[in-house]
Amino acid sequence: MELRNYFDVILLEGALDFLDQLDLKTRTKIYYNLRKARAVNDPKLFKKLSPDIWEFRTLYAGLQYRLLAFWDREDCERTLVLVSHGIVKKRSKVPKLEIEKAEHIRAQYFEQKNKNDENE
Repeated sequence: MELRNYFDVILLEGALDFLDQLDLKTRTKIYYNLRKARAVNDPKLFKKLSPDIWEFRTLYAGLQYRLLAFWDREDCERTLVLVSHGIVKKRSKVPKLEIEKAEHIRAQYFEQKNKNDENE
């Protein structure tokens, strides 16, 4: 039985850079959780941090990995979740600076997208 994916995930440059720094087993676990989060509603895998920012969550080998993300629902055909960057958490809360960084990347993304739409 194939699970339905509720959204597509796009990894932005900061997320790819973060993942490239991890060992293969850790990366594999994170990618597994990304795929799983697309098909099931589980706050252990994908959780809202602020009105616009969410996190993909992975606990592996005693460390908490987080990929910060935001939604783009403007296209009627596809729902996208864009992953801005990743962190390894040492505390229970995601640092406010990391959420602000994701919000800044989100603002830049939509600004660039709107410019591209205007030029078409």
